[in-house]
Amino acid sequence: MTTLNNIASFSPMRSRKSPDFVSTDTAALESHMNNCANTRSRFFGLQAFLESAHSMVFPRMVTFAIAGVAILCLAGVV
Repeated sequence: MTTLNNIASFSPMRSRKSPDFVSTDTAALESHMNNCANTRSRFFGLQAFLESAHSMVFPRMVTFAIAGVAILCLAGVV
């Protein structure tokens, strides 16, 4: 519960130096991004490519299947 005592403790007039939230948030984000970059496996590029291909193919799965069968029929495989 917020009381007048708690509000007064956050008053900017209490101290001249206010915390710099932007630089602390930026430092936390930088730390997180570095941590994520260090934990990537050696197959990260392949995984990213396959996820991109999946996102392109999945919405048109039936269209790709029909096109694939048509290409195989034209090539004489089926």
